[in-house]
Amino acid sequence: MDWGGFQAQDNIQQIINVFYKNNYTVVSFDATNSIGESGGKYEDATLGKHYEDLVDVINWSKKQEWFIKNFILAGHSMGGYAVLRYAEEFPDEVKAVFPYAPVISGELSIEAHKKFESEKFKIWEETGWQTRISKSKPGLEKKLPFSHIVERLKHDLRLKAENLNMPVFIIVGEKDESCPPNHQKIFYDLIPKDTKKELYIVKGAPHTIRETEQVRELLNSLDSWLKKL
Repeated sequence: MDWGGFQAQDNIQQIINVFYKNNYTVVSFDATNSIGESGGKYEDATLGKHYEDLVDVINWSKKQEWFIKNFILAGHSMGGYAVLRYAEEFPDEVKAVFPYAPVISGELSIEAHKKFESEKFKIWEETGWQTRISKSKPGLEKKLPFSHIVERLKHDLRLKAENLNMPVFIIVGEKDESCPPNHQKIFYDLIPKDTKKELYIVKGAPHTIRETEQVRELLNSLDSWLKKL
């Protein structure tokens, strides 16, 4: 699950294929208010709604004949936040969790914005809106209200990190400016020491990994981790 991207894009499908190759049934979906097939408006997206979408999909999956406990959760960015939060809230249901460049907290998100794009963040706060052109769907203009950032302040994965008793594999790009490696390390250190946890940093990679060699490194590391479960 992702938000700024969509499930049908190539780099997401390649991650899904790694799970298929390891004999997992995969349920992928576009969150509400994303740029994918689900309904809603991009400007209405929040971390809270993103998590609620995941809960809805899991509850639906539990009613299907093919459903098997326990399951692995995987998500990127806001999706990474959602899967970690579910694992913290319901650790007995989750076999393992793969958060790819997850949002850790609203506080840390603001810290990253102010560090890496201070002028853009100032304009966003002053005007109430941020406008960007999608890299996942070239030509698509994405508009996000500053209220999105205010809502993020309600969320903080650090508070219940101690509940993560299942294998956790965090991957992040070395040059991620949205959810940077130092934020991932802060969270990683809060996960209990006796938990099977890994933090993998892809050298030179940004928040969303698209370059061929970097994608291959991501996929190989994910495949190795799945085979160890």
